[in-house]
Amino acid sequence: MLKKVELAQQQWGGSNQLIDAWLNKRQELIVNYCQIAGIAPFEQNIQQLPAGQDISEFCNRLVDYVSTGHFEIYREVVSQCEIHGKESLNYAEELIPKISYSTDISLEFTDKYADTNDTEMVDLDAHLSTLIEGLEQRFELEDLLLSNLHEKHHQSV
Repeated sequence: MLKKVELAQQQWGGSNQLIDAWLNKRQELIVNYCQIAGIAPFEQNIQQLPAGQDISEFCNRLVDYVSTGHFEIYREVVSQCEIHGKESLNYAEELIPKISYSTDISLEFTDKYADTNDTEMVDLDAHLSTLIEGLEQRFELEDLLLSNLHEKHHQSV
């Protein structure tokens, strides 16, 4: 996943400060996910759950990333797609609702784990697995949005 973020940063980085900041947030979110999930290089003792504060921090990053997408990035992308024609706009409007599935998963995860204690983390691994699957799908759809915008922008220049 980190390689895909790096590729996205290479492809679309530098074209818009808002998108650059958002891709950096994505990278931080993935690194933070790896830390709490105990994925290399952040392997932890598999007998020990991550600290509640670490999960809370991750939940804050998750909500920040999701919110930035919905309330800033997608609006900017749709606005730019309107400029580049109906086909571009229709494609963006088709993709954005598909992203909502992962938003729901992210918010459910945050509701359950943002302010939790060790006794409430029995299913954490299963929920982390479901979350990352949803996020991977989200990242792919978001990359399609950015690709559409970037492609149309370059065609019009």
